[in-house]
Amino acid sequence: MTDHNDDLKPLAIEGKLPLKAVGIENLKEGNPKHMPPHRYLHPWFARRPTPASRLAILASVLPQDVSSDELLQWMQIGPKELDSGLSEYVEEKKATESERNGTLGEHYGYPRPFTQSPSRSEIEELHSLLRDQWDGDLPSILDPTAGGGVIPFESLRYELPTSANELNPVPSLILKVLLQYAPTAGSLGSDLDYWADKINERARSNLKDLYPESEPGQSPDIYVTSYRVECPQCGGDIPLIPKWTIKSGSAVVKPNVEDDGTVSYHCYTDLDHPDLNNFDPSDGFVDRGGEADCPHCNVVTEGDTIREKFKSDDFEYEIYCVRYIDSNGKSGFRAPSQTDREALELAKERVENDYELSTILSVERFEGYADRAVPYGVTELRDLFSPRQLISHYEYLQAFNHYKPEILRKHNKQEAEAILSVLSLACSKFIDRNARLADWDTSKGYPNPVFKGNILVFTRVFCDNNPLLGTMDFNSLYEKVRDSYEELVSYLPEGSQPATITNKDAASLRTDREIQAAIVDPPYYSSIMYSELADVFYGWLKMYLGDIHPDLFSDGLTNKENEAVANPERFDSVSSSSKSKKELANEFYENKMSEIFSNFYNQLSSGGVMTVMFTHKETDAWDTLAKSLINSGFVITSTHPITSEMPQRANMRSSASADSTLLLTGRKPHEERDPENAVPTLWSDVEADTREAAKEAARDLLESGISLTKTDVIISAFGPTLRVFADAYPVVDDQDEEVPPRKALETAREAVTQILVDEYLEGMDVDILDDVTEWYILCWLVHESETFAYDDGRQLGLGIGVDIDEIKRSTKTWRKSRGDISLRGHDGRVQNINEKPEDRSSRLPIDPGDLSFPRSLDAVHAAMHLYHKRGEPETIEWLRERNFDSDSQFKATLKALLQVLPHNHEDWELARDLAVGRTSDVLDLDFSPSVFAEGGDDTTQSTLGEH
Repeated sequence: MTDHNDDLKPLAIEGKLPLKAVGIENLKEGNPKHMPPHRYLHPWFARRPTPASRLAILASVLPQDVSSDELLQWMQIGPKELDSGLSEYVEEKKATESERNGTLGEHYGYPRPFTQSPSRSEIEELHSLLRDQWDGDLPSILDPTAGGGVIPFESLRYELPTSANELNPVPSLILKVLLQYAPTAGSLGSDLDYWADKINERARSNLKDLYPESEPGQSPDIYVTSYRVECPQCGGDIPLIPKWTIKSGSAVVKPNVEDDGTVSYHCYTDLDHPDLNNFDPSDGFVDRGGEADCPHCNVVTEGDTIREKFKSDDFEYEIYCVRYIDSNGKSGFRAPSQTDREALELAKERVENDYELSTILSVERFEGYADRAVPYGVTELRDLFSPRQLISHYEYLQAFNHYKPEILRKHNKQEAEAILSVLSLACSKFIDRNARLADWDTSKGYPNPVFKGNILVFTRVFCDNNPLLGTMDFNSLYEKVRDSYEELVSYLPEGSQPATITNKDAASLRTDREIQAAIVDPPYYSSIMYSELADVFYGWLKMYLGDIHPDLFSDGLTNKENEAVANPERFDSVSSSSKSKKELANEFYENKMSEIFSNFYNQLSSGGVMTVMFTHKETDAWDTLAKSLINSGFVITSTHPITSEMPQRANMRSSASADSTLLLTGRKPHEERDPENAVPTLWSDVEADTREAAKEAARDLLESGISLTKTDVIISAFGPTLRVFADAYPVVDDQDEEVPPRKALETAREAVTQILVDEYLEGMDVDILDDVTEWYILCWLVHESETFAYDDGRQLGLGIGVDIDEIKRSTKTWRKSRGDISLRGHDGRVQNINEKPEDRSSRLPIDPGDLSFPRSLDAVHAAMHLYHKRGEPETIEWLRERNFDSDSQFKATLKALLQVLPHNHEDWELARDLAVGRTSDVLDLDFSPSVFAEGGDDTTQSTLGEH
């Protein structure tokens, strides 16, 4: 800390924290079988775990001399009867988790923290300490970008004065339920049930004809639905179905191509049925690129033509399987019947003939960065739904509005608003499962939600769910929402006060009280386009609650102008050759975050604290965060990494979001910085300290046993790096030009990468490799996946002198995949040795027949190809002929690939065969046994540390 902050009272977050124990609890909370109730209340994005949120709140306001045991006790981590050694206890339980008998809760010996609130005596003890720290008052907590509300809700559980702000109306409604109605209206169980039953029965009576039983005792649950277009060549039907699996290992559909130009279907649950001999369920009528094969004339219709048909509404909906529920409550699958098709046609006719249905949600959608549906004609909010889906949502809306006046009449204002808001969340939640973007999960035979990822993707197969009964019926979704609300109410102390909730731009927010601590989980650059995604719900919620919450639902769509994200599509019309739309978006985000942090700074009391919970991989995002913090006047005083997500979670594999959260803390000094008279520091004077801070942080993390991926080790070193940089700010180069934080972060990345090389490549010196091979190896080492953010790969390249854009075409080591880097293996780079030289593809840069190669990676990939195509004896001769038996670079590359590739990757298996077969006598490589340890089916390397 700089001199002018020596009089600040130190806080717990500026000392040592029980990070490992908290990280363990974060991972336990991520178990999808038992998550906190706020996650079931309504879909929202990027909610932080309860333990990490509690730690950020409590450590930001408690004095530094609070022990780890005291902190964990207040956080409800560890057995009540244990007074000391809580961190060690939790770590030991994690280490022996695989040996447990009984449930996870029984093994750990205490409930999950999110189910436990502090006792009255704990709150009184906590408040006494806080009043001493904050001059007799309880510190006020502000979350200015509150999202799903985890941070302010946890603040309420400790009875701290709490304010929450959110720009987006959808999470603002969630905040009202969590932070206003839960503490004031309290339990509403019986009243909610009464009105939910009324709404359900009224909607049911108007919907039953649309979900008829095709067979007695078999009620339709889900219609697995695709699309059908007319073949431009022969006029026959082309169902746009990519594959025929309904449930892996249990059910498939087989198409029957009829002479009249139609296609019928048969469903098989006996996969050994003779009709399925020589039938390939993966061979659908449409491929990934969108091209469709006509099953009648075999002519291919281009993807662009198919998309034009969608845009002009020249398609029909095609049911090709029905999941049903029988009289015993068991599910099964069958082919669609004429009755099913007639019900679908009935829905279409009803929409066309009913003015209100034919015009409802005729609101033009915002085509943005997160949207992959507009090119398929999904241009208005109503286009997100098939006719029957539209009717089902409409009838629940009509039933809700029918009973709304009676609810308002029979309950006081607070209760009525609470009942209507909770019921609307149940109705809105159904949208996430019953829209054209909610696809069918063939691995489970189950509908996916629209928001299984953070983008809106057009899918050729979607789920048309029956809201009257079954898997995703209204009643089961309502009960989940009701139970979540009631559980949240039970967590709050009796007589607790509601939070102050505002729905404003955080950059212009004004609070009605002085704030001591701002706990911020900010929007993450370009990771999630919240407003674009929220529009799916917003249109319906506006019709449900526009008169109840006019302050939230007055606009046609959600606010995108003031949203703190880097959304390139917003700047499409104003971009130019001098400044691209991405550069404009980045500039907007940087300015917006600076405005937000400056606003917080001004509203914090002297000596106040801001803790930012940041979960992002991209250097650009960190550069923006650092500049915004420093320029706002904050002094960075501490950084802490916490494991916050399940490592390498499947649906976020290539996202910009990291698996750990970094708590980065800034203080508002009593004596404010004078930027006009600040003496600049030369980068050459601070560079060595920056590099050493990053290395020290990386070494500490590797020794700590905290479970982090290698990428997260780099990210976690950014915090200490920024502290060094901020203390020296402003920083200039030898030309007196300002040096941005990005320079320090690039230096940190290089330094930590070298630490990782030393730690995980058996002391191997990667400097002996050519630059391209070194870059390729480091990418696998650091990112542990073939796909990762472009900027991360570019930064690795810059650190070793490789311009990755220059090598892309000539080396084919990588390709772009939706803006990310996707590394290529040997099969995407080597020409086929079994073809004549003149017939080999010139697109591939490596000719395995060459006697020498420009890069050692090329040589190893060629050897892999030869081994795969020609076998071991010919490979041995090939290696000797080219002197690879004595080539140190070839051997180092092969050895490195064995250590960085995931074990289920084809290249790893071929590298292993080269290293341990008869070819090993030629290459004479020396390995530790761990290199060949079974990797199982994991698609990534293991994370660092085992807790």
